[in-house]
Amino acid sequence: MLLSSCKKEVDFDLQGHRGYRGLYPENSIQGFIKSLEIGVNTLELDVVISADNKVIVSHEPWMSYHICLDSNGNKISDNKYLYNLYSMDYNDIRKFDCGIIGNNQFLEQNKISTFKPTLNNAIKIIEDYATDNLIKLPNYNIEIKSKPSTDLLFHPGVKEFSDLVVSVIDSYGVFDRVTIQSFDFRVLRYINQKYPHVKLSALVSDNFDPQINLNDLGFYPYAYSPNYKFLKYDDVKFLQNKKIKVIPWTVNSNDDIAKVLSLGVDGIISDYPDRVIKIFEYD
Repeated sequence: MLLSSCKKEVDFDLQGHRGYRGLYPENSIQGFIKSLEIGVNTLELDVVISADNKVIVSHEPWMSYHICLDSNGNKISDNKYLYNLYSMDYNDIRKFDCGIIGNNQFLEQNKISTFKPTLNNAIKIIEDYATDNLIKLPNYNIEIKSKPSTDLLFHPGVKEFSDLVVSVIDSYGVFDRVTIQSFDFRVLRYINQKYPHVKLSALVSDNFDPQINLNDLGFYPYAYSPNYKFLKYDDVKFLQNKKIKVIPWTVNSNDDIAKVLSLGVDGIISDYPDRVIKIFEYD
């Protein structure tokens, strides 16, 4: 996809991490819309499951006391089990405000009243907004947040979780613009087997040789998404030679963005997509 908001057009996948977390509440409709407006190619977001089997756009499968207030506007406990989204119906989840108090890790973030949307609602609003404002329809990079130790505690098992997410995507007919990513290789293996048409991205946080992780995964995914701190030029070329796109996370400082771009990556996941655009503009 062309990053066309810059002075030069380049085939590069700029992904707004959790929408636009640097300046807007994470995984919020407001952040997704702003990312669209500045020219982001791909909206990166996370999903979890509610008690009534709704697919919820949220990084944690619980209410984070760092960013959320309860339905009465009060601070909440740091006990994640008290606000386990997998034990709450969506009508109750929606009453929490997860934007008005901001985020002390992102001091430039606008303090905006917002709630955790369903994936259904988010896609509909985003697609409608892009269409109404003559903005190119975005790609979506959807992370399934699961791990073996929290199966059936904070989320359903791999099959049910994956099927619920795929069902929502299918209902909007946007599979050609969707990648599903996960650190949980069980998810990627299952989707690759049951839904081979879905593009998949392997999220990795370790410093292992990419071939070791690919051997563990058992197939070559559409994309490989490593921690940028461990990424080396040889890794990029190795993966690209296997027709695997390299899209590191989460690259935020100007120096780190420039360094990662110099490695020849296919994309970047950033909380500050505006910074990536500026570097392209003045490169």
